[in-house]
Amino acid sequence: MSKQILAFGGMSIAIGLMLFPAAQLAPAQQSQRSGANKNWTPPKTPWGEPDLQGMWPLNHLIATPFQRQQKYGDRRFMTDEEFAAAQKSAQARNQRFESGAIPQADSGTQVMRLTSLLSDPRDGRFPALTPKGKELYDKMHGSYKPGQTVFDSPEDFDSWDRCITRGMPVSMLPRNYNNGIRIMQSPGYVLIVLEMAHEVRIIPTDGRPALDKSIKEWLGESRGHWEGNTLVVQTANFNGKTDMTNAGVPGSPPINPATENMRITERFTRTDNETIEFEMKVEDPEVVVRPWAVAFPLKLDNSYQMFEYACHEGNTAIRGYIETSRYERTHKTPK
Repeated sequence: MSKQILAFGGMSIAIGLMLFPAAQLAPAQQSQRSGANKNWTPPKTPWGEPDLQGMWPLNHLIATPFQRQQKYGDRRFMTDEEFAAAQKSAQARNQRFESGAIPQADSGTQVMRLTSLLSDPRDGRFPALTPKGKELYDKMHGSYKPGQTVFDSPEDFDSWDRCITRGMPVSMLPRNYNNGIRIMQSPGYVLIVLEMAHEVRIIPTDGRPALDKSIKEWLGESRGHWEGNTLVVQTANFNGKTDMTNAGVPGSPPINPATENMRITERFTRTDNETIEFEMKVEDPEVVVRPWAVAFPLKLDNSYQMFEYACHEGNTAIRGYIETSRYERTHKTPK
């Protein structure tokens, strides 16, 4: 069972899966595809909807990078030799982070054969920014912004630095700790409880209309519906104040902007008792030259324990950054 960190107030420094045809995959790779058990019947809630409830932590994805290393090209899966090397690397990582008195990160519970979370573009690389995206990037602030050394006020930090929110789509991607995700259901609603940043996504599934576009939210406004056994969630009405991606997701670009016009479509399909195939497509044509998507399995682990993510806007890390930045600028080291 993996170890977890009790995170205190501070900061740590596509439409489809686009998988290869089954005939081109090794048997071990085929087992990771959706619908491996054709005779399996998804469970239902008492009111007749597909049952997705349970704890679905992302620790098994800690060792899978957001972007694909270029050496893999267009391949979604590792060879046996590459997989063995990845397992060895993950074991060394876990030993390194757990060697101290307090673990520095959760252990990855397993290593996936996936070469990246990104499934689209086909090369597993994050799309280029548009000219507008580059302009917005230049105006961004935060501890993950490469080269930023001046911190004078809370406005010099992003929403996660300030413990407000990770935002979307980052909240549905793995970190190196506090990866708990719990799905809860009631008639007309699906709730996604996030351990990181102590948030709950409330998703109506009763067909109610969307809110007026003038109403903006940190995590956007979601509406869900069922397509057979698949929950489809469409999210809009963002406030444009969060990062589209950041380096808090292993293997992600350091930081990327988002706008109020971002649109996200997620698909949750339970394929066996312990697996949900998850897909998420992100569209923001003002920022990136093309949409991008991730695809990966969620694994049921009801033994996983969520701990309090005790972070808030008064956390001492913001004060520490500001005091240190001011001190360094007024006490320059002689050359």
